[in-house]
Amino acid sequence: MATKKTKKAVTLEAPVYTQEGKRSGTVTLPEKVFGLSWNADLVHQVVVGMQANARLSSAHTKGRGEVRGGGKKPWRQKGTGRARHGSSRSPIWRKGGVTHGPRNEKEYSVAIPRRMRAKALATVIAKKYQSGAVLFLDKLTLPGIKAKIAKETLKKLGTIEGYESVASRKRHNALIALPEVDANVKKSFQNFGNVIVTTAKELNALDAMKYKTLVMVGPEVSMKTIETKLN
Repeated sequence: MATKKTKKAVTLEAPVYTQEGKRSGTVTLPEKVFGLSWNADLVHQVVVGMQANARLSSAHTKGRGEVRGGGKKPWRQKGTGRARHGSSRSPIWRKGGVTHGPRNEKEYSVAIPRRMRAKALATVIAKKYQSGAVLFLDKLTLPGIKAKIAKETLKKLGTIEGYESVASRKRHNALIALPEVDANVKKSFQNFGNVIVTTAKELNALDAMKYKTLVMVGPEVSMKTIETKLN
């Protein structure tokens, strides 16, 4: 009689660094998040849905009943030898209304279930971790709103092997996820076109996909927040 094989528990560990670029220890990663396999269909559905929800209906055209003028019949119905017309604001006339044009009342938003959002985020994080694009920092603090120190911090993080691109000037370079809101850190990086600062609670699949490197600050607290989203 064949015995049923039990799946062995895999312990995932990753190095943790200081904001000076020095290794400070390791952190045990939850398999519930970092052990997920890639699910392209799920991620695509959530990301496209989030993009649709962020879309603004600004394009707007006027129909024949909204354009100015056209109240008087251009010419009498018969006897002129010309085609009959009832209004000079017909869509076939110059300066007339637009047929089937975009309208600003159109709704593009779609509903995305909470657990689907959370699962897509965890899937993206797992994929980035498996490809070596997740950097763990024990903490990130600044003595005020200092863009100069923030820039120096990025350079120091760029000295870590495998994360040299963090100090790059390319767009969508690094996404920094803090365990909680820190106004000094957020405002110090807000003028950097290649870096965005958020919190683990506000982290989403769209931003995680967009930015090359995910920098998780205070990994134990941040990962616990992400795990809570999956429940």
